[in-house]
Amino acid sequence: MPEIRPLQAADLAVVADMFQRVLRKRRTPTPASLPGYLQRLYLDSTDGTAGSPSLVHVADDGRISGFIGVTSQPMRFNDKKLNASICGSLMVDEDQRNDLSGARLLKAFLVGPQDLSFSETASDVTASMWTTLRGSILPGYSLDWIKVLRPAAFAVAGAKQRMPIARLGAPVARAVDACLGLRRSGEFSRWFGAGDATASQGRYTVSDVDADGFAGQLDKFISRFAVHPAWDDKSLSRVMTDASAKKDFGDIFRCTVAARTGAIIGAFIYFGRPGDIGHVLQVLALPSQAGAVIDCLINHAASAGLAGIRGRTQPALLEAMLGRRIIFINVNSTVVHSRDPELVRQFQAGNGFFNGLVGEHWSRIFGDHFD
Repeated sequence: MPEIRPLQAADLAVVADMFQRVLRKRRTPTPASLPGYLQRLYLDSTDGTAGSPSLVHVADDGRISGFIGVTSQPMRFNDKKLNASICGSLMVDEDQRNDLSGARLLKAFLVGPQDLSFSETASDVTASMWTTLRGSILPGYSLDWIKVLRPAAFAVAGAKQRMPIARLGAPVARAVDACLGLRRSGEFSRWFGAGDATASQGRYTVSDVDADGFAGQLDKFISRFAVHPAWDDKSLSRVMTDASAKKDFGDIFRCTVAARTGAIIGAFIYFGRPGDIGHVLQVLALPSQAGAVIDCLINHAASAGLAGIRGRTQPALLEAMLGRRIIFINVNSTVVHSRDPELVRQFQAGNGFFNGLVGEHWSRIFGDHFD
């Protein structure tokens, strides 16, 4: 009989091979350091007594044929402490995808002792399984946003992700973008380039900070949400360390945004290289200041030579994004499950802080390579 059981250290080599094939879609041998990182992420740093542990699906022949990776996230709802479990990688070998092993793994995860269960990377199929098991899709958290800064370079950067030879078109793209005159005013400039974001120059100060400096600002921005993370120093340090290691995405930029008074009104983290599409991990802003912070982020990325930037929405940022010629697409969905309907309602109303540093994309699995 197939069984589902908690992940064990002895399983890590097999699970790492599955990661390489199924999640990372690589045909190269599994990096030697990947099993060790998975142990740190899913075994050493996760409290399996506070929520669901990571789980494996064992087929009839004793082979591990499926895996669901789980990380712990202490949270707070007003003055109440909560245990949240974040469902990361749900993977099933191709020859097992018709036997409901993925659904069994997800069901076993959701019946764990945690108060809240999340995922920000649910595919259409996985999101359907969540809703079948009484989970809820959160539309306001489920959109990827894209801001094009240099359209020709953006097209080349997108193409070379599938066809590496497309990188040869980068010099032509730079010439085309220069000819387009992206600094001129008008609707074209609002869609492509920094556009109206340049109006914020001089009104706000953008300053680089290190990981500790960024972490020190977090409580200022997240405590206003009814449901928000309750990191201790150790767990937050681990998140910030892993969130800084994304070599595939390029250089890291951690910045705070200050008004003329010197008061910090926002902050952001993103990764990128000149000519590439940057990946935004987190945007933070005080109420009514989201537009200014987004403008500063767009300006910063344009000045760094990026072709464009993309990130994940949060309801608190959506209104400000709507007037800035940003494109929205749904790639994966953010989903939530709880036995307490009030917790779900808080997220449906946009009163929960999730995605980015509170989710899955802070880990090295997204954007880093393992030598």
